[in-house]
Amino acid sequence: MSPALHITGDAAADELLSTDPLALLVGMLLDQQIAMEAAFEGPKKIRDRIDGPFTAKNLASYDPDALVEVFRQTPAVHRYPGSMAGRVQALAAALVDDWNGDAAALWADVSDGKALLKRLEALPGYGAQKARIFVALLGKQYGVTPEGWREAAGPYGEEGSHRSVADIVDADSLTRVRETKRAAKAEAKAAKASKG
Repeated sequence: MSPALHITGDAAADELLSTDPLALLVGMLLDQQIAMEAAFEGPKKIRDRIDGPFTAKNLASYDPDALVEVFRQTPAVHRYPGSMAGRVQALAAALVDDWNGDAAALWADVSDGKALLKRLEALPGYGAQKARIFVALLGKQYGVTPEGWREAAGPYGEEGSHRSVADIVDADSLTRVRETKRAAKAEAKAAKASKG
């Protein structure tokens, strides 16, 4: 049984995220410098626009210029179509090379949370913070809960927190996550100003 994610507000986009691990990985990759919902709608836009299936193998071997055009079509997949198309292609290539093209293999047989975090951090485009958020998303909403997953996710794994996409289950929780992010940005800006 697939989880029922409610991240984007678009039923078809959420269905794809819920049923396709590659879509979830790509959505998380796209989640920077644009709204969370727009980032996680990206995989559906890509799937609907590309020739052939939405698979790591197809994305990895896709003509790079054609993929950039897929990202540029209106509404755009991302505000930086060229660089983000390249990142999605690099992610897909890593999945093909290291995981036989199977995104779910990343967490299927993982021994513990640390190992899962390490696997995610090894992916192109996944730094420490993005990897921790993804561990939390897998644990809180996708049913992937290896021993120590909350510790590996750091603060994003805390129960009842509203820090990231891992905590979005409806419109109310989306609002609370946005408020937490806004407060954190304001705090960081204030701290920077007091140093300057």
